[in-house]
Amino acid sequence: FLQVSSREVPAMASLFANSAAMYNPLTPAGADMGPSGFGGSSRAAADPTPNTRTQHPIMTGTGVLALKFKGGVMLAADTLVSYGSTALYRDQRRITPVGDNTVIGASGDISDFQRIKTLINELNTFDESYDDGCRMTPRDIHQYLGRVMYNRRNKFNPLWNQLIVAGFRDGKSFLGSVDLIGTMFEDDVMATGFGNYMSLPLLRKAGTELSKEEAQKVMEDCLRVDYTRNCRASDRIQIATITESGIDISEPYQISSYWEYEGFKNTNFRGPRSF
Repeated sequence: FLQVSSREVPAMASLFANSAAMYNPLTPAGADMGPSGFGGSSRAAADPTPNTRTQHPIMTGTGVLALKFKGGVMLAADTLVSYGSTALYRDQRRITPVGDNTVIGASGDISDFQRIKTLINELNTFDESYDDGCRMTPRDIHQYLGRVMYNRRNKFNPLWNQLIVAGFRDGKSFLGSVDLIGTMFEDDVMATGFGNYMSLPLLRKAGTELSKEEAQKVMEDCLRVDYTRNCRASDRIQIATITESGIDISEPYQISSYWEYEGFKNTNFRGPRSF
């Protein structure tokens, strides 16, 4: 029999007590725990620096569009990241794959999206480590992100993003949205950012009874509308397609634009003045 001295018992009890706080990416609290697996914040209790919170996003990306079509889901976004009104980075990908059948697109703060990608990658690794043949579905990932965003909102330190989760599994398409306060919903067409105002009506008009080629044309037309009316948008876009055969994320390419309309050339305001 293994004999344990009385002096070792408190140390072992402390170890097992800490095991309850081990890092687990499946819990929203895992977002604030260190990669070493123990403890919460690494901040020393005597640190006089006050806690700070992001008051508004700095480096941002604009809208993401998504719609279901026959046999899959399509998601699109441009590749521009703006620093205020400055078009700073022109090749920032805001569409990321998760596993074999899910894609996430994000608008809002880029550094917060990088944090979300880290959490998702850890979640995916945690899921793969079981090696039980059962993988998380797009709806599982959507639910997880909703809990993460709501958890951060309750700490008054939200992740300043609006996310679209698109996936295809077991013959069914999935499309869900999560915002910075954890609001979640599912629909057949979705848009974030400026696309909520300009592109969502066009997506609804197009419907979901589309082929892959027709869906791509609708996406390009909607992003072209956003580009001509949103000074934070770009004509360099990226489209992701999720079908039964897997995920296909295109390399960024440039869409055409036309600026010879009379309304674009003559920008003088001719309406009545109001003060």
